[in-house]
Amino acid sequence: MPTPTLQALIFDVDGTLADTESAHRAAFNHAFAEMGLGWEWDEALYTELLNISGGKERILHYWKTTQPELRELGAMAMQDTVHRLHELKTAAYESAVNDGAVSLRPGVLKLMDEALGQGVQLAIATTTSPVNIAALLRRAVGLDWRLNFTAIGDASTAPIKKPHPQVYLQMLSALKLKAAQCLAFEDSSNGLRSATAAGLATLITPTRYTAQHDFSAAMRVVPDLSQVNLAQLRRWHAQSQCATSIA
Repeated sequence: MPTPTLQALIFDVDGTLADTESAHRAAFNHAFAEMGLGWEWDEALYTELLNISGGKERILHYWKTTQPELRELGAMAMQDTVHRLHELKTAAYESAVNDGAVSLRPGVLKLMDEALGQGVQLAIATTTSPVNIAALLRRAVGLDWRLNFTAIGDASTAPIKKPHPQVYLQMLSALKLKAAQCLAFEDSSNGLRSATAAGLATLITPTRYTAQHDFSAAMRVVPDLSQVNLAQLRRWHAQSQCATSIA
């Protein structure tokens, strides 16, 4: 039986397309200050909180674990506050991106251009919001950035966060491809678990926030994409598919 050929690259966003977490952390802290909460997430704490996928989920987890006495506000009031905090955070993050605080990681744009030039489809599978994706890629790629991607899955389309595979399963359906024909790009253990649960071979490019995660299930772990090209990806992908079929 022939080895499936690589037909699509599916990218996570935060940490993978761009090292966004410092800007996100600053935006969270801006929102907390604006609401007068007295909360501040330093880098060590934020690194731990990244184990929780999704910004609203992260806020709620922190609130419930550090100030459980505030639960007397009631679930609805708590959710309203979390929603408002996330709105403020998103606006602050978008402003920072527009001001040039975030750029794509090394090799990302080159690899995307090479893939598109050779007829390989691109997709996005992320737990972040559509606004955050648009802010990043509009500045990095241009106003017509959306035309580069066959499909996009985000927090609005896939409410069940990583490590659940929902967003990757949605992208495989949208691409009309099998997992064996695609390759996922991630930077975290939650992302890796999500992609592999959908049956995808996964390339990891860690950041300083995720360097200590368990990536033993990854196809490859590389510092970034600056030394990676499509021919190399095809070889690694073929090797991973052969190993899977033998196993």
